[in-house]
Amino acid sequence: MEGTSVSDYRDSISLPLTYQFHYDLQKPNTAFEMPGRLEEISGLGLSPDGKNLVAVNDEKGRLYFLDKATGKVVKEVEFWKNGDYEGIEMIGNTVFVVKSTGTIYEVKNAAKSLPETQKFNSFLNKDNNVEGLGYDEKSNCLLLGCKGKAGEGKEFLLEKAIYSFDPETKEFDEDPAYVFSLQDVDNYLKTCRLEKGIEKLWKFFDPDKSEMDFSPSAIAVHPISGEIYLLSSVGKLLLVLSREGKILYIEKLKKKLHRQPEGLCFDADGTMYISNEGRGEKGKIYSFAYH
Repeated sequence: MEGTSVSDYRDSISLPLTYQFHYDLQKPNTAFEMPGRLEEISGLGLSPDGKNLVAVNDEKGRLYFLDKATGKVVKEVEFWKNGDYEGIEMIGNTVFVVKSTGTIYEVKNAAKSLPETQKFNSFLNKDNNVEGLGYDEKSNCLLLGCKGKAGEGKEFLLEKAIYSFDPETKEFDEDPAYVFSLQDVDNYLKTCRLEKGIEKLWKFFDPDKSEMDFSPSAIAVHPISGEIYLLSSVGKLLLVLSREGKILYIEKLKKKLHRQPEGLCFDADGTMYISNEGRGEKGKIYSFAYH
């Protein structure tokens, strides 16, 4: 990034000298407006054949398959009764959906009109407020991003946690797969070059705050680098973790473009998809090319 200024098109960006970010989040390649029933897309995934996006909203127990080239809904499948569904991921022909309480729903034969659904209750609860679900192929586990509490105790107020679920054994690991703290963010920002708008990040991640405001609303594993990408609707932020859990990159998203980022997934070629809830208007899905 030496000699290159990006402050003219990014709202607020942090640039460590040793990391190259491969997306321009202010310039989507495509933008799709969703129908009214998908005003509140709370989770986004990709079908195994790469042809369709699969989405869930946070009210109905229904899967929505979308043509990724047009954004049109091509199929709807009811998998469970109404509830607060927050994340979705596909492994092979099986869909996994997570509820805010941490309960995971395994939906087999999801593309058929009568799918087979099983649910698996976790040790997590509404206070943890799970909002993200992403599949890590390397470790063969589903990652659950907690918008709420990382754990019990005051020390966890300054941390956010990511837990895991084994899709084969159907077991949750009670030890978090990743934990990052407000101090970790502060240490990261101290390594960054000063760019226009970075003071917004310093203010949002003020180390003197009493709790961590960054609240994961979506999580996905990058198909090329294996890095873990996290969206936070609170603060309109994207954060990237290494596989070892080190913070690699943070960017503040433009509010006019990203009204309420809640869904995140990747295509095999690195194309990134971000869904935004409409907040009274039409929901939108954007795609961003991998450079």
